[in-house]
Amino acid sequence: MTMEKTLIRQNIRKWVDSDQWLVGREIFVSEEIYKLEMERIFARAWLFVGHESQIPKPGDYFVGRMGEESVIMTRDRQDKIHVFLNSCMHRGMKVCRYDEGNTPVFTCPYHGWSFGLDGKLVGVPYFKEAYHSELKKDEWGLVEVAQMVNYKGTIWATWDKRAPAFETYLGSTKLYFDVLLDGRDGTPGGSEAIGGVQKWRTPANWKSAAENACGDGYHNISHRSVDIVGIGPSPGKGRRDDETGGTRRLAISSPEFGHGALTGEQLDDYPWTSSFQNDPEVAEWSRHCYEQRQKNLGPLARVMGGVGNIFPNMSYWSRQPRRMALWSPAGGPQQAEYWSWGLVDKNAPKKVKDMLRHYAMRYSGPAGLTEQDDMENWNYASKASAGVIAKRHPYNYQIGLGHENENDHLPGKVVEGLSEQNQLGLYTFWAELMDAESWDDLFAKREQRQWEAKKKG
Repeated sequence: MTMEKTLIRQNIRKWVDSDQWLVGREIFVSEEIYKLEMERIFARAWLFVGHESQIPKPGDYFVGRMGEESVIMTRDRQDKIHVFLNSCMHRGMKVCRYDEGNTPVFTCPYHGWSFGLDGKLVGVPYFKEAYHSELKKDEWGLVEVAQMVNYKGTIWATWDKRAPAFETYLGSTKLYFDVLLDGRDGTPGGSEAIGGVQKWRTPANWKSAAENACGDGYHNISHRSVDIVGIGPSPGKGRRDDETGGTRRLAISSPEFGHGALTGEQLDDYPWTSSFQNDPEVAEWSRHCYEQRQKNLGPLARVMGGVGNIFPNMSYWSRQPRRMALWSPAGGPQQAEYWSWGLVDKNAPKKVKDMLRHYAMRYSGPAGLTEQDDMENWNYASKASAGVIAKRHPYNYQIGLGHENENDHLPGKVVEGLSEQNQLGLYTFWAELMDAESWDDLFAKREQRQWEAKKKG
């Protein structure tokens, strides 16, 4: 038995206690666990790369991240999108060192190997003299992901050809994720990225940010200082307008793949309430979108969206300011790199897009007032959990324990009000994937557990 298997089997129950809703601090600070995550989480799961609107023309590229790996998302001359490992097959140099741009070919600056937009090796210096024309170029192209999908403009990829289909992977969280990606009027996939990508590093574990967006509706005290100033889009105090009106406040877990969302659902027909009152033109756009949404979606228009996390590390805010975020591991258990994208309706007037971009800058990112509070929490929690004594005591995730409701009409495990079932679902699936030798092994173990539970009655 390998050291990795021994480590997992001896400690998996201590790391994640799904019965008592406890999670060990080791998973946030341990170097050994971090290394296993790179193999068993980030080399297997579906990972968010970017948005198609970032590469609208052939030759456009965007350099993204998949875990610790640098990758190139590009559009070839046939308008097909690819995702490649950003590493030359000769000596490993990054073949693309810019964040984004347009190019006819990717050329390694070390020895000059060049690769087409389809990843094929097309140029080798001194091919005749040095390689005697014998190098098999078709075997040395850029490494391409095993699977890639364009889901309503968002680009996802996995290195594992055995990973389930992406929409299967989304599972019961699809409805809530769609609220983010669709237009405010309900138009399918009606959004685009805007304003570039904010990037920053912080000394905290990537999971702290993922679990916060996954389902933490309990930390309003953290944002008290922001709530008493006016950074929102309308006059008065607060971070945001009350876009949803009266709703059921729901925590919705998709534990089959570790996703979670906080959302609101309108109980009855409700009138449009004025939003973005600082500008009548933007307010009128909001009103128009509201009315069209009712026509386009019918009863589903009641699902207003909120925040969520697609396992492992892509989070989203479907209310304004609409955004996507990536929490990437960055060299160790207490070092993460955060990236943030703004989203707007692609057909929105320029004035609306500018207003939402400015609002997102006040709210989100390293200079956003709300995000600064979160980063401070995660940084201090990470430092305070690394000691010998601290690691003896697990984190408590027991809000809502024993009060889950699995019979709601909405998809997923739905709990009304406060609950930490979402975070527990994230860590339960994290433990499953860490314990499995492969996707096939994970599903086989699930079937075995279900059979044993049925046998016990």
